[in-house]
Amino acid sequence: MDADVIVIGAGIVGAACAHALAQAGAKVLVLDAGIGGATGAGMGHLVVMDDNTAELELSRRSIAQWRELAPRMSEDCAYSACGTLWIAANDEEMAEAGRKQQRLRERGIESRLLDARELARAEPALRKGLTGALEVPGDGILYAPNAARWLLARAADSIRVEHAKVDAIDDDGTLRLADGTRRTVPQVVLANGIQATTLCPELPIRPKKGHLLITDRYPGTVHHQLVELGYVTSAHHSDGDSVAFNVQPRPTGQLLVGSSRQFDTTDPAVEAPMLARMLQRTLDYLPGLANLNALRSWTGMRAASPDGLPLLGKHPWREKLWLAVGHEGLGVTTAPGSAHLLAALMTGATPDFDATPYAPRGLREMA
Repeated sequence: MDADVIVIGAGIVGAACAHALAQAGAKVLVLDAGIGGATGAGMGHLVVMDDNTAELELSRRSIAQWRELAPRMSEDCAYSACGTLWIAANDEEMAEAGRKQQRLRERGIESRLLDARELARAEPALRKGLTGALEVPGDGILYAPNAARWLLARAADSIRVEHAKVDAIDDDGTLRLADGTRRTVPQVVLANGIQATTLCPELPIRPKKGHLLITDRYPGTVHHQLVELGYVTSAHHSDGDSVAFNVQPRPTGQLLVGSSRQFDTTDPAVEAPMLARMLQRTLDYLPGLANLNALRSWTGMRAASPDGLPLLGKHPWREKLWLAVGHEGLGVTTAPGSAHLLAALMTGATPDFDATPYAPRGLREMA
């Protein structure tokens, strides 16, 4: 198959881009080094985030696309429409829950406020004394590695996947591979997460390390994705280490526990002090976790842009190169919307929403 586009990276963003381009009529070659990245390490939470208008627009449109895909997805993608509960620990956070509800309502996103009694009925395992929560029922979860493979397999006649490591991207768009060969196509999409900086050192993205832990099977312990309202603050610190309460009920009955953030380290080792901080934060909300068996813990690297928005669009000076990087912790959520936008730009179509906020930033002045 002669390719029109090469996509570098077969994680959830690269797979979504390949899928969208194939739907637009392109023949796509996906090159993946098999290193593993954020897709395999993350929680797979499909969550509407509203830190700013651009983030809200991209995440809400993407989740709508995931919901459309869900009935056709294979069972091993483990999609679940569990919804999210944003937990308020005090009156101040409950006020923020109300403001968050208003922002979502303005974009037509369903949500409802729960008082302390309603929250206790919805999630009995939470500690007593919490003030309430905002429920967002349209959110969900999935198993991202299998979802990525499913997207690539959906257009098998138009997408070919090869295990190959790209060592360099020349300014004319030629790819130099580790095996000594070269590949040249009309367009290239860089979508390999934090590894993108090895091919484009000028990209303004930084690693943001996270820890996760998964328990044995305890069906019915938790019913929604549970996130503290303080998560938004901790998730978007630009420096320093932070933890936040974030627990997901997997379809297996296991609990997936997060979350932590550490900047500017690529050491994949599980760090006991950070893991302990994260678990203590979890016990503050879910004290019964202390009685559950943990099976394993691991880490992953998010690719964080300066403003928290992904870089989606044409590279300012590298010929033929398009970017789909810098999604940080929202790559799984926003993969379909990111792919739609990029495919539209690459094929000369008009995206369904404004692409300007995601245009590669921090690069133009270097051109």
